[in-house]
Amino acid sequence: MPRYAYERLSALDNSFLVLEKPNAYMHVASTLVFESGALRKPDGGIDAEAIRERIGASLHKIPRYRQRLAWIPFESHAVWVDDDRFQLEYHVRHTSLPRPGSEEQLKRLSARIMQQHLDRERPLWEMWIVEGLDKDRFALVTKVHHCMVDGVSGVDLLKVLMSLSPEPLPEDEPPRFVPRPAPSGVELARHEWMRRAGFPLVALRDLGALLREADDTRREIFVRLRAAAETLGATLRAASPTPLNRPIGPHRRFDWMTMELADVKAVRGAFGGSLNDVVLTVVTGAVRRFLERRGVRTQGLDFRVMAPVSVRTQDESGALGNRVSAWIVPLPLGEDEPRERLAAIAARTEELKESRSATSAQMLTQVAEWTPSQLLALGARNATRLLPFNLVVTNVPGPQLPMYMAGARMTESYPHVPLADNLGLGIALLSYDGRIHWGFNADYDLVPDLDEFVQDTRDALAELLRAARPVAARGKK
Repeated sequence: MPRYAYERLSALDNSFLVLEKPNAYMHVASTLVFESGALRKPDGGIDAEAIRERIGASLHKIPRYRQRLAWIPFESHAVWVDDDRFQLEYHVRHTSLPRPGSEEQLKRLSARIMQQHLDRERPLWEMWIVEGLDKDRFALVTKVHHCMVDGVSGVDLLKVLMSLSPEPLPEDEPPRFVPRPAPSGVELARHEWMRRAGFPLVALRDLGALLREADDTRREIFVRLRAAAETLGATLRAASPTPLNRPIGPHRRFDWMTMELADVKAVRGAFGGSLNDVVLTVVTGAVRRFLERRGVRTQGLDFRVMAPVSVRTQDESGALGNRVSAWIVPLPLGEDEPRERLAAIAARTEELKESRSATSAQMLTQVAEWTPSQLLALGARNATRLLPFNLVVTNVPGPQLPMYMAGARMTESYPHVPLADNLGLGIALLSYDGRIHWGFNADYDLVPDLDEFVQDTRDALAELLRAARPVAARGKK
């Protein structure tokens, strides 16, 4: 039995460490807004210690939250080891807005907290308790490095830290944390050499799994290879340059909005397509307005969105790490009618489903597991020079029931996707309790008018709803 313990990061998880730069952090984040409720103290403050105790009692269910990075010698690749210096107080922090704090002040504070890099010598997460928000509310600003979670596992994480009941749930005393010894650099290097020696067997095993899963082996292999070729071809073509696609700095603006889930479903009911198709149509209308105001001719513009797609199975529910692929969807910015924009996007996403595009991208990430770390690191560092998309839009389904933190009800949850170089804007959505919460993360200097883009998004939804009402009315007759 080994006297030490560690876990190697997957190639996809490790890529988020390599992509991180001084001007581009790689943690996902969110601003969660709560009613003070049971956490209100007699002096009007928030019982931060009760929140710490709730989180501390859950950490045994999230081992990664008490692990830090260690690096394989001579490799640009990391492993997880237990942190023998772990202190909960370092990670769960407490601050306040000047009372009564406004949403605008919370947005600015969220942006400043989010733009600060996480310390790689410690477990890669933080949670800031922010009291002083008006209307008897407080907020939690959370940060978790992207090498630990994707959107779906981030939601699973919230379900562990929070509950569906305002009443405290009876829990057993959590087990005492005893950090396991970490391997030495020599041991990590030896294991990496052994892993590389086993590459041929791993490749044969993965090929065997593909053959066993395929109902029609020849057809399945052909479909996956063709989809992989299309994916590679798409990533080798740069998208059209726009004012959003320039080198970014280290500072951020963060803004948000909400929309009713029922409104999005009404558009889908009138015109068809998926909920995500409707979301991308709203984004199309907003980008069109935004670029035209900047003097950009949208007719004929090759503007593409990268939309992450979860490939997480039911068996992997609750597991951390990234189990995600991606679609690259061109937005029909030149189309005047919102209904036609939705039809074009729905047709494209249907093609991507049929072509198994997400599966092909997943297959390429599996190939990356066999590729030397130095080569992958070089490719990752150069990836932003030839961006095949202009914008990231990630849409994650969340719980449709109220959730509580130590008895306090969460009312809003605004997600935050990090920016890579030459990506000046990122949009993240989370559906929660009958509403869709939009989070807009932008480079401070590239998008000084982020509030106008948020209004463009509201206007684009209103335009879609106006177009859908007559169709919906005819359907009821």
